[in-house]
Amino acid sequence: MNFLNKLERRVGKYAISDLSKYLILGYILGYLIELINSDFINYLTLNPYLILHGQVWRLVTWIIIPPSGSNIIWTVVMLYFYYSVGSDLERTWGTFYYNVYIFMGMLFTVMGGFVIMGLSYIPGLGINTVMSYYGQSAYFQIVATYFSTYYVNMSIFLAFAATFPEVRVLLMFIIPIKVKWLGVAYGALLVVEMIGSNIIGRIVIAASLLNFVVFFLMTRSGIQRMSPHEVKRRHNFNKEVKKARPVTVSKHRCAICGRNSEDNPDVEFRFCSKCNGNYEYCQEHLFAHKHVQ
Repeated sequence: MNFLNKLERRVGKYAISDLSKYLILGYILGYLIELINSDFINYLTLNPYLILHGQVWRLVTWIIIPPSGSNIIWTVVMLYFYYSVGSDLERTWGTFYYNVYIFMGMLFTVMGGFVIMGLSYIPGLGINTVMSYYGQSAYFQIVATYFSTYYVNMSIFLAFAATFPEVRVLLMFIIPIKVKWLGVAYGALLVVEMIGSNIIGRIVIAASLLNFVVFFLMTRSGIQRMSPHEVKRRHNFNKEVKKARPVTVSKHRCAICGRNSEDNPDVEFRFCSKCNGNYEYCQEHLFAHKHVQ
């Protein structure tokens, strides 16, 4: 049994069900904030310099900053896509494992911010020269713009491609293609982007890739991989189980009228000492029944 299995036994009950839904709701809140007052977003970004100067809420609030996108229709489509793949992963892996993957990606992103901050104070590095030119406050405000949930979302897609490699999706809504090839293409794109980026961009991209690699190394024997058909079958089975009401046995039942303590919790029930056998009656029939001899 790996470490996560043991951890799930201890704290699995605290895992957040349907986490993808809450992420999407957070994005919607972020879009509303941008629409009402775009400057206010600057108070929510992942800025390690300001975090260490007391603005600790930034450790969490950067999560609601939505992926950039000016086309509302395209944005809605992408959010629905992220919700779909995230929900499929949660149903396949289980709520606890999916929570670990998402929160670990966020943790690595925050750690990446502080790594950049540490490197900024090392003399001789180009990053230190840039900070000296802009000044600490302005420089880290620029650094904060690099961090968003974009790469966290894309790490979800990488996980989906690794879990369901044979699933077909419609590229550009027209071309059917197996999701594993999209995953390979995205991985290659990340490598190219990393090579062409500055050190800040490389650390941000590395954080998302590190999440993907570390998680799958930790769970290489802990996650049961299933086909989409099997996932759907298990999901339907769980829904039916939740619908089914367990058969309960009433603690008290009147031998005359049949009323029970489950449906009538305010009614008192008593056994009759003059009846042969364990006959119980409600308060209305306790003294108005024929004794059983």
